[in-house]
Amino acid sequence: MSLRAAEYPHPHHTLVHLSDTHFVTPGELLSGTGHPRDRLEEILTSLVAAEIRPAALIITGDLADRGEASAYRELRSVLTPAAEQIGTEIAWVMGNHDHRETVRRELLDAPASDAPYDTTVMIGGLRLIILDSTVPGKHHGELSEEQLVWLAEVLREPAPEGSILAMHHPPLPCVQDLAVTVELREQQLLAEVVRGTDLRAILAGHLHYSTTATFAGIPVSVAGATSCTQDLFTPRRGTRARDAAQGLNLVHVYDHTIMHTVVPMAGGVTVGRDVDAAGTARLLAEDEVYIPSRAR
Repeated sequence: MSLRAAEYPHPHHTLVHLSDTHFVTPGELLSGTGHPRDRLEEILTSLVAAEIRPAALIITGDLADRGEASAYRELRSVLTPAAEQIGTEIAWVMGNHDHRETVRRELLDAPASDAPYDTTVMIGGLRLIILDSTVPGKHHGELSEEQLVWLAEVLREPAPEGSILAMHHPPLPCVQDLAVTVELREQQLLAEVVRGTDLRAILAGHLHYSTTATFAGIPVSVAGATSCTQDLFTPRRGTRARDAAQGLNLVHVYDHTIMHTVVPMAGGVTVGRDVDAAGTARLLAEDEVYIPSRAR
C-alpha cells in the first residue's frame, strides 16, 4: 500500500472569529425583538459539540449594545465558561457600541480608562494586533495619529508567523448605502502603515454580514454577527436587520495562506450520509490518503 499525503496539512492555528454580540441588560430584548444571549449560546454549544479547539476566540466589537456593565457581565458569564471548556483564551476588541472604561473594568479586569484599547497577543509565533477604531459617542470609525504611529512601530519587526490585525470597522466598501455613514474614515492613512508589512489578514465586524476583499494587498474578512444580521435582499441597497443567519467564522492559519470560513448556525435536515470522525478515518484509509499533522 502506498499512502498519498493530502495537499495541505492540518493548520498550525485555528481561530474562532465572532462579532457583534450586542448583549443587553439581562431580561431585555435587543431592539425589543432580538435574543442575543440565546443566539450566542446556540453557536457556542455547537462549537463545543464539534470539538473544535481554537487557539483563541476573537470578538471584533460591539460586545454590548449600550455599553452597560450588566450586559458585559452577562456576556462574560456566557463566553468565559465556553472558552474554559475548550481550553482557549478570549481576545476582546472594542466596537462603536462599547464603552471603553466599562469594558476595561468588566471584561479586562483592568483600571478604567477612556484611552483607545490597542494591544498585541502572541499565539505561538503568530501575532494578533488589536486596534481600537472607535470614536466615543459616534458610530463611524477613525484612527488617531498616535494609534497609527503605535501600529507602525509594532509592525516594524515581523513576527515569526506573521501578524493578524483585529478591529471593529472594516477598511472595505459598503454593500448597503446607509453604511457609509458609519464606515472607517480616512482609510488611506491605515493603508500607508500596513502595506508591505508582515500583516497576513485583517479581521473585522460592524457590518452584520460576512464579506471579504483586500485592502492594501491584505485579505480582509468580516464576520457577520451573532446577535442579528443584515438582509442583503433588501431592495435598492436598503437596510434591514433580522434575527436570522447568525454564525461565526473559522480562521485556519497555514504556512503560506490563511483560510476564512463562514459557519452559519447549526441545523437543517441531513442530505445524503452523515460521516462521523471514525467513518472519516476509515474512508481516508480506504482511499490511502493521510493528512499531515504539521506543515511539510
